[in-house]
Amino acid sequence: MGKKKLQHFAENKTFQHYFEASFSDISEQGSPMAGRWNDSFFCNNGKLVVEIGCGKGEYTIGQAKRFLENNYIGVDIKGARIWRGAKTIQEENLKNAAFIRSQAGLLHLWFAESEVDEIWITFPDPQPGSRKNKRLTSPRYLSMFKKFLKPEGVVHLKTDSRELFEYTNEMISENNLQVVNRVDDIYGTLTDGPLCEIRTFYENMWLAEGKVISYVAFQIDKLN
Repeated sequence: MGKKKLQHFAENKTFQHYFEASFSDISEQGSPMAGRWNDSFFCNNGKLVVEIGCGKGEYTIGQAKRFLENNYIGVDIKGARIWRGAKTIQEENLKNAAFIRSQAGLLHLWFAESEVDEIWITFPDPQPGSRKNKRLTSPRYLSMFKKFLKPEGVVHLKTDSRELFEYTNEMISENNLQVVNRVDDIYGTLTDGPLCEIRTFYENMWLAEGKVISYVAFQIDKLN
């Protein structure tokens, strides 16, 4: 492992807005923060919004700056990536953002039942072909998200993958889920607003390659 990565891992642990736990601790005990994020960390009653696979945290930070009344938590397993977002929180003294280093499949241990208002999934691995059950909008993950998402909560997907976008819409249709918003081509349809003004590193890269960026938001309370 490179020296810079080791430095970033070490610095992450000095940030009060950075959280991680060993697999054994989180799987056996769950997080002591579960059910306490707003009361004990953010100290307000704002909406709690979680971004899964946040990378360097551009979307988490972008939303936190734009919507100061909400609380944002970015989640990724790559600590070196999270460092950039965590460093920005410190440098800009943001009070409504934090990061968790964790696998997506363990998120039900980090949050309590009905604690989260919204989930954002931004440019995830589309897991092509036979790996459909690994997709973050597969029934496996949606069922897990339902454990900690409020009944009226919303899942947002923003992606450059047409395959993943169509798959997600199939899941919505098959399970009779409520669509909140759907935009097949964000940059061919919208000219302003958060959807096209807040961008991730990968989003800028896909746009430079001429890829179409799609978005769908939906509720999962009717998921069986």
